[in-house]
Amino acid sequence: MSHILGISAFYHDSAACLIHEGNIIAAVQEERFTRKKHDPSFPSHAVTYCLKEGGITLADVRYIVFYDKPLVKFERLLETYLAFAPKGLRSFVAAMPVWLKEKLFLRNLLAKEFMALAPELKKSELPPLLFGEHHESHAASAFYASPYDKAVVLCMDGVGEWATTSAWLGEGNSLTPLWDIPFPHSIGLLYSAFTYYTGFKVNSGEYKVMGLAPYGEPKFVKAIYDHLIDLKPDGTFRLNMDYFNYCTGLTMTGDKFDDVFGGPPRKPESQLTQREMDLARSIQEVTEEVMLRVTRTLHRETGAEYLCMAGGVALNCVGNGRILREGPFKSIWIQPAAGDAGGAVGAALSAWHLYDDQPRHAEGIDRMNGSYLGPRHSNAEIEQYLQQTEAPYERLEDALLFDRVAKDLAEGNIVGWFQGRMEFGPRALGGRSILGDARNTTMQSVMNLKIKYRESFRPFAPSVLREHVSEYFQMNVDSPYMLLVAPVQEKRRLPLPADLAGLWGIDLLNVPRSDIPAVTHLDYSARIQTVHKETNPRYDRLLRAFEAQTGCPVLVNTSFNVRGEPIVCTPEDAYRCFMRTDMDVLVLENCVLYKPQQKPLANDTNWQKEFELD
Repeated sequence: MSHILGISAFYHDSAACLIHEGNIIAAVQEERFTRKKHDPSFPSHAVTYCLKEGGITLADVRYIVFYDKPLVKFERLLETYLAFAPKGLRSFVAAMPVWLKEKLFLRNLLAKEFMALAPELKKSELPPLLFGEHHESHAASAFYASPYDKAVVLCMDGVGEWATTSAWLGEGNSLTPLWDIPFPHSIGLLYSAFTYYTGFKVNSGEYKVMGLAPYGEPKFVKAIYDHLIDLKPDGTFRLNMDYFNYCTGLTMTGDKFDDVFGGPPRKPESQLTQREMDLARSIQEVTEEVMLRVTRTLHRETGAEYLCMAGGVALNCVGNGRILREGPFKSIWIQPAAGDAGGAVGAALSAWHLYDDQPRHAEGIDRMNGSYLGPRHSNAEIEQYLQQTEAPYERLEDALLFDRVAKDLAEGNIVGWFQGRMEFGPRALGGRSILGDARNTTMQSVMNLKIKYRESFRPFAPSVLREHVSEYFQMNVDSPYMLLVAPVQEKRRLPLPADLAGLWGIDLLNVPRSDIPAVTHLDYSARIQTVHKETNPRYDRLLRAFEAQTGCPVLVNTSFNVRGEPIVCTPEDAYRCFMRTDMDVLVLENCVLYKPQQKPLANDTNWQKEFELD
């Protein structure tokens, strides 16, 4: 038996991953099935899918590997409460019931859940259950899935068991820890503190802070360095815990934090002000400086030519772009599911290479298969659903499909694009995407307000054919996972009209910044996805058809969902999202649907109440 099942669960973004002889067969988040965003529950649906995709049963699995060690995490919680006593009593009382009921007895809980999935097995017949360390799982997900035979690995997140930042050296099948920074000193939690303070939801709103940052000025950088963080030249740091509340209370920040930054946190859903924009810009600049200093130190200490990254901070694609441009490495590779979901991948790969000591041979390409690791649906399945729903559609052969959809896009229509296997990780990469014309000056505002139902300032990403990326952006490397930000080429930028020169911040939102305005952020940057025929031939073919008609090889690509909802998984999810928004066209494999031909969904007037707005 050479199948290994990796699991992440019970904190946020639970997921499962199945590997076979070191190759990733399937990986998916539980939220995609339950429709609960960031679902932390046991990933029963994800496990069932992975086993089905692998054509095996649970009895065929060699190991089940959990992505962290809950007993060590419990030790950290207890020591933290004791260190801050008596101030930590409220959070201690809030946390203990779930630990005493479930997490302390996780081995038994997992056995119970797996027996429910495979009732034919006795407890003694279940595969052996292994536990990895949180940051080791992150590091393994980055290095073992990377295209490099040797690389230094940086993991940065909120906190695992104890580590918040850790460095590793990967070579062949080995992964050696170098050093770490322990809790409570965490760049991830520092960023989350500002996420909370600016009125967004911790563990899901950090990317909103990153998107808001270009609208602000770095007015609070000095205050952050003076009061919150002692940053050393080598990138190591300590936080002044007098200003934070996450060790002892139920919030991220406290009164002293409020005093430094001019008042209480913004209430969620209230109006954004210039203060929030300046705060976002300030914490973004501090975070980028930490990332740059740490990575330069790792290069100096190890001499490694390549860098791998994982952990939630590795989703800060602005910081990643600066490391690529200004750092010392030949190349960097970031795990596309860099957060906790990706821990399932790392847990499985670490068991294969570290626990079983299986060899590894990097071949210059990564092992994530473009991150297209989730479920797929055939045309036959899609047509059966559409016929049952009585949804008018037209089935087109490939020879007609791509030209038709490219024409729809060129005419300004917004297209729901549902093709092949669903993506693993937080980004839609052309499998479950909403697409638009990047040249359209109103596309960003229309998509944000009428499709995504989200804040107007949020930027959209461009998908660009790989061979054309340097014609549009100051970058000429692969970026298949939308995890690098780069400047738009100077020749494509539009100068600010003289009568608007005095504007700043959100007032500049609707001023076109380039000849691809729908994907150009306020600071002339863009979060880039390069499209590759090898991993997504159908998306590549659509972009080529669009280029043939328009001369532009760039499309707007955003995830196929509305605010508060996970990315769609099934044709039913996609059709429901299509009908609930102002999307114009839906393409489910070869089936094309146009909004004017559809009947309204029955009994669906209060659908937005189903979703938690964050």
